Amino acid sequence: MSKVFSGIRPSGLLHLGNYLGAIKNWIALQAKHDCIFAIVDYHGITTPFEPDELRQNIREVALDYLAVGLDPKHATLIQQSHVPEHVELGWIFQSISPVSWFERVPTYKEKIAQHPEYVNLGLLAYPALMAADILIYKSTLVPVGEDQLPHIELTNDIAKRFNHMFGSPPPLPLPKGEGRVRVEFFPPVKALLTEGARIMSLKDPRKKMSKTGDEGIALSDTPDEVRRKIKTATTDSGREIKAGDDKPALTNLLTIYSEVSGTPIKKLETQYKGKGYAEFKADLAEAVVEFLEPIQKRRKELEKKRGYVEEILSSGAASARPLAQKTLLEVKKKMGLI
Repeated sequence: MSKVFSGIRPSGLLHLGNYLGAIKNWIALQAKHDCIFAIVDYHGITTPFEPDELRQNIREVALDYLAVGLDPKHATLIQQSHVPEHVELGWIFQSISPVSWFERVPTYKEKIAQHPEYVNLGLLAYPALMAADILIYKSTLVPVGEDQLPHIELTNDIAKRFNHMFGSPPPLPLPKGEGRVRVEFFPPVKALLTEGARIMSLKDPRKKMSKTGDEGIALSDTPDEVRRKIKTATTDSGREIKAGDDKPALTNLLTIYSEVSGTPIKKLETQYKGKGYAEFKADLAEAVVEFLEPIQKRRKELEKKRGYVEEILSSGAASARPLAQKTLLEVKKKMGLI
């Protein structure tokens, strides 16, 4: 089976966009591939954070992972900082990669704009650690959205550079006419573009749904919180409930409605033809509440199991570390560190 790696920063509660855009696909992947899914807490400290809040967020994200259907029997769930080999390989990658590679990654400039008071070296080197997250397990498939493609390209650039500098030399020539093959130490990584919907902010449909404020619907939001957030969600000018490039807010709301109800957008447009935003939003809110109900029920059951989340994360680290240690040992040998 192909090896799959993906992770989410514990910067807040997981929201509907995380699930519909990414985690929904992970659930399907765990049945077909060898998957490691991570809470990437070391990435989380590259932007402003509070220790107590970070600690709580890690647990909340783990609960959300389990509540939506990630199964520890079929996939490995880890907390990134519990497998320190990630950081060690990340440092090695930083040491062999030109600074210019990192400066051109769009995420770096975006984060600087968002947090000009918190510009740090880790923010610049973020992609090296991301490459280590993936390559330390020699993963070949990474489910991502289009905005993450530059990170996958850079991961492959780093892998190629390591292979060129320290990889196994080509084997002896085969008999004439049969050519020669070079086996690379780090295999190429393929971006597995997620098929889920791109869910945008309820307040600004030009931005992705976020984990903060009223911009997103958390998987753990109460029915009343869901109703309030959707009632106050941004809409477009005019009264027609229709998707289109000129109606980004309504397109986003219709996409959410379609995803949680299984109803095609065209059918929803017909259903609400001549009706107002109030009725549309009220029905959308109830559809979201109904969609989240089984997830929240499962979450409450898990919360009652004292120590369960910690046990799952500890077990995941115990399973992942031998794989990470094996790769790191091979890397050190090739570099002359051992």
